[in-house]
Amino acid sequence: MNHQIQFATGRAWLVFYLNKYRWQLIVGTVFVLGSVTFGVFVPRFVGVAIDDLKAGDLSYDKLWRSVAIIVGSSIISGVFLYLQRRTLINMSRYVEYDLRQDFYGHLQKLPLEFFQQQRTGDLMARATNDLGAVRQIFGPAIMYSEQTLFRVLIILPLMFGISVKLTIILLLTMPLVSLTVKYFGHQIHVRFEKIQEFFSDITARAQENLTGVRVIRAYAQEGFEQREFARLNGEYVERNLSLVRLSAVFRPLMQFFIGLGFAAIILVGGRETAQGRMTLGEFAAFNLYLEQLIWPLIAMGYVTNLVQRGTASLKRMHEIMAVSPAIADGEVVGQRDARIEGAIEFRGLTFRYSADAPAVLEDINLKIAAGQTVAFIGRTGSGKSTLMNLVPRLLDAEAGMILIDGRPIREVPLKTLRENIGYVPQETFLFSETLAENIKFGVNGSNDSEVEWAAEAAGLADDVRDFPNQYETVLGERGITLSGGQKQRTAIARAVIRRPKILILDDSLSAVDTYTEEKILSHLRDVMRGRTALIVAHRISTVKDADLICVLDHGRIVERGTHEELMRLGGEYADLYERQLLEEELAAS
Repeated sequence: MNHQIQFATGRAWLVFYLNKYRWQLIVGTVFVLGSVTFGVFVPRFVGVAIDDLKAGDLSYDKLWRSVAIIVGSSIISGVFLYLQRRTLINMSRYVEYDLRQDFYGHLQKLPLEFFQQQRTGDLMARATNDLGAVRQIFGPAIMYSEQTLFRVLIILPLMFGISVKLTIILLLTMPLVSLTVKYFGHQIHVRFEKIQEFFSDITARAQENLTGVRVIRAYAQEGFEQREFARLNGEYVERNLSLVRLSAVFRPLMQFFIGLGFAAIILVGGRETAQGRMTLGEFAAFNLYLEQLIWPLIAMGYVTNLVQRGTASLKRMHEIMAVSPAIADGEVVGQRDARIEGAIEFRGLTFRYSADAPAVLEDINLKIAAGQTVAFIGRTGSGKSTLMNLVPRLLDAEAGMILIDGRPIREVPLKTLRENIGYVPQETFLFSETLAENIKFGVNGSNDSEVEWAAEAAGLADDVRDFPNQYETVLGERGITLSGGQKQRTAIARAVIRRPKILILDDSLSAVDTYTEEKILSHLRDVMRGRTALIVAHRISTVKDADLICVLDHGRIVERGTHEELMRLGGEYADLYERQLLEEELAAS
């Protein structure tokens, strides 16, 4: 369910979910009405029993009949109360599930630039703390609001029927309650929104510290980070305490105004009863009705608190949901054959990360035949990784600048495109799962023999044999238990097990020595046979056997050809080759 992102406001988003679970909402509302309706029988029969008792007209049978009606009404009201909580609170949990799924699914579709601008901790705070606050709107807030509404609509006419004067006195205190709710509700909303934003700062700080724990220890910054976290944590507590102090004033003030109305009713109602204008039973029933109204009036404050917190959190979640995925399937997707053979063409490719940014790639024209191995080499910042990210559409070029099998890349379904690409990024990422699960990631139904084949092709198999649990070895977060070279080879195994039509290796052998590199490349030659391979490297030894080598400089292809052709050319490639040979000789001496 990703259609929520088209909603212009968070309120429209809420309406969508309420509409989805409208039958649960309707049934739950009926249960609320039933609970309130049967609950109002009790004061009426208590009042009748008191009047009969005072008049001496309360027989033993009549007494038991009144008791049975009161107990029966209470039981039925309690059953409806149970059902309303079961229905509406369950509904809120289903909404919470959908919200979490949709929020997570939406994040999966956002472009890389979004995650470069957003902190992980902030997104985690929105997906947990804020989401919980939004759920309260769908559960307790709706339930208590309906209870208040139905009790007021049912009980007030009954109270008017007993005494117009006393009911008017009660209503005169209501504006004070309303003004209190309005003022404190706004203050709670503002403060809670700031608290949630600050909670994101704390979560982001904690996430960065846990991820970068080795750097913190290496620079002996544990004490500083603990003090900084203590400062942030203390400020978070103080902000929460300011909200607690506000809430602490809010409820007593409401109860005070409600108590004023109660005192006035006791004073006036007692006199009315003493003067015979109202029976003792009616006065008792009126007060019991008033008691039934007190909780809804107090609940108004609680609901206001929930709604203000929820809407503040809803605003924060909707800020993310309102971000449209920059990379998506076009309208013509699915109208053509979705098979991929692996031919790639860059046609006048120019790419900028934003409209006002300088070009990272400029006027790239290159045809790559299916099954061809093409290597890209150049200085740091020349645009190699950006070019690789454009092929699986992790970044998106302008229409018509990249073609797959002769058709614009935007006409190829994203799912099909990425399923046919094995991609090893420059920065290796491994999950906190077993080695086998990391290799099989993204491929359904892979068996142990395929995992072993992929590990062999990536030059990882010999290392795995020395692991205590071999392929069932659990890796730490981000593969912390592996060396840099082992991480890269695991990522290569993850790519080749897909048997992709296009294999992209973005500087994926930088962490291994030249001997291991040659060993891996010898295995990969068999894997790459019949597949299109794009290899990015800094070492000449990695790319010298490619069918075509492209040298990039400042986002342009300045040289292209085979290793021998480029060496004869005596340009940038030959110069880089000579420098690397010299470095190797100096390192060996």
